[in-house]
Amino acid sequence: MSSSENTADHAAENTARNTGKNTGEKASGQQPDDAVELTGTGTRRIWTWAFIIAVGGFLFGYDTGVISGALLFIKTDFHLSSTEQGAVVSVLLLGAMIGALGEGRVADALGRRKVLGMVGVIFLIGTAVAVFATNYAILLVGRVVLGLAVGGASALVPTYLGELAPAQVRGRVLTLNQLMITIGIMVAYLVNLAFSSIQSWRGMLAVGAVPAVVILVGALVLIPESPSWLLTHDRTDDAEKVYRRMMGDDGGEQLLRARQQELEDEQSSDEQVGWRGLFQHAVRPALIVGVVLAALQQFGGINTIIYYAPTIMEKTGLTASNSIYYSVAVGVINLVMTVVSLWIVGRVGRRKLLLFSMAVMLVTLVIMGLSFVASWSSLLSLVFMVLYIAGFAVGMGPLFWVLIGEIFPPNASATGSSAATAVNWASNLIVSQIFLTVVTTIGLGQTFWCFAVICLFALFFIAKWVPETKGREFPEIDDDLQQRFGREGASQEAAAASSS
Repeated sequence: MSSSENTADHAAENTARNTGKNTGEKASGQQPDDAVELTGTGTRRIWTWAFIIAVGGFLFGYDTGVISGALLFIKTDFHLSSTEQGAVVSVLLLGAMIGALGEGRVADALGRRKVLGMVGVIFLIGTAVAVFATNYAILLVGRVVLGLAVGGASALVPTYLGELAPAQVRGRVLTLNQLMITIGIMVAYLVNLAFSSIQSWRGMLAVGAVPAVVILVGALVLIPESPSWLLTHDRTDDAEKVYRRMMGDDGGEQLLRARQQELEDEQSSDEQVGWRGLFQHAVRPALIVGVVLAALQQFGGINTIIYYAPTIMEKTGLTASNSIYYSVAVGVINLVMTVVSLWIVGRVGRRKLLLFSMAVMLVTLVIMGLSFVASWSSLLSLVFMVLYIAGFAVGMGPLFWVLIGEIFPPNASATGSSAATAVNWASNLIVSQIFLTVVTTIGLGQTFWCFAVICLFALFFIAKWVPETKGREFPEIDDDLQQRFGREGASQEAAAASSS
């Protein structure tokens, strides 16, 4: 198996652990689901279903990226100030926070498939409101509705993929979500370029309706319900039908028995630690690392580039159309380096790749800031912007999500990941809201230098407090983490807490 597949499968194990699904062999003698052979037809079906589900990730990327080009023309049509432009971007993030927080309970009650269909409908409604907006206020309403769908998709898609795919392909299937997000951002840039010649921001936003329809039709007629959800709602016959479509008759029955045993084990195990458990003495170091990395990922400036790349390039003297054209390079390099990261992280390790990533971001931000202050050529500014994106995409971008699945004790992993994710969304909201205002106040180059200072702090933080997790089980990771916080005896407490 290749390095990238090992990395993907390791991420799948973390996802399975977070949702309480152990893919290993059970004490009862049940075979793990990776011992069941996939049929060729079943494999094709799984990938087809996974692709349709992962279109939710594509829309996540598209609707967060398309505003970068659309904003160049929206601000002219509606005569928006810097603060109002920031609000057009950030209200989507506010809606996303609400959508992500509410998705879990609704999906548990109604099922993954129905909620995915609802996400498609909400995408369509939000797109329609935004496209036909006649003023700034209506546009904000449309962006909030789109945010609800983005947040719902960000929480639902990984869960749905993880529950649907058997262990043999789960790791690679789960990478579809992250890959589709980056593809969505790149496609958004290409769509912006296509519509920039006629200065149609409404056309840019309207294209988002196409993948939304794919999600809706897929949820209605093409994809099955999560078999794990069906089992938890006593719909064993329906779950068995899904497994048989994937694994054949014998394999489907075998996988059904394995999953039933997993559910029995979950029901007999102790409940997970709640939110208070994150502040326990032994768990606190993991919480600190998780939430600080969440904030640093955003305050390092990445989404100011994703959201405002054409606006930034326009300040170098390029026209709106040309700035959109050059911003396509940002989307391409983001996609390419995300794929590179999946390939090398299994060889290099988390800490080394994170340190390299932050060093590249720091240097490029310093030089990028200087290029704007000294009025260097727009091409040079673009080069360093692309290098900055490459540095982020190969390390800090994907590895934050890997680490928050690895550093928390098993019984606090779900709440720990939720806390870090909430901080990540909140930080994204703050940075996107204030960016243009700060640029107006102190200048674009100086703003990039502020981001560089944050990256410098991130370098020291990672070097001192972030443990290596590659190839380690939780006790080894926690030993390293506790030692970094000067609490060598606390790892035994964490181990005891995770089993109590």
